[in-house]
Amino acid sequence: MPFLIRPVLRPGALARGPQPVLPAGDGLVLRPWRAEDAPAVHAAFQDPAMHQWHVRSCDSVGEAADWITQWQKGWEDERNAQWAVADAATDELLGRVGLRQILLGDGVAEVAYWTVARARGRGTAVRATTALSRWAFEEIGFHRLELMHSVANPASCRVAAKAGFSLEGTRRSALLHPDGWHDMHLHARVRGD
Repeated sequence: MPFLIRPVLRPGALARGPQPVLPAGDGLVLRPWRAEDAPAVHAAFQDPAMHQWHVRSCDSVGEAADWITQWQKGWEDERNAQWAVADAATDELLGRVGLRQILLGDGVAEVAYWTVARARGRGTAVRATTALSRWAFEEIGFHRLELMHSVANPASCRVAAKAGFSLEGTRRSALLHPDGWHDMHLHARVRGD
């Protein structure tokens, strides 16, 4: 049975070319992950704040290397698109930003990010999220990007707002964290916002 609408994005919208490096301004760059990033990813996940807001831990450099392999494969599969957020001058890892749960046909994806402790409070997540959103809308043609965070995480709420993601509502008891079920704020940007 044929669809009455055309897909917003067709297969190959991402994987037809190599994953790009995206400038994020003020000395930040979003770049594809490399195997040599594994020790820095492992170190980032030793921070107690990561344990508070993320549902995964990273117990070894080898586990971080496996994640990086999955992140790289996500680009090829067009399921996820993950970037390392790095200092443009030193290449120091400052965080991660990516598109998860990509639905090309609908032109929808979820934005996710984290930053290392020393990069917090400096606008790193805002600049990375803004740069990724601009690329997703203007270069690829996504229609809608969503962003969710625990309502108990006001810093992520500020990032979402500063990056232009409007608060659309609260998903009650939507994600199990180590300390129990959390209500989650749902933010979104639509192409043209």
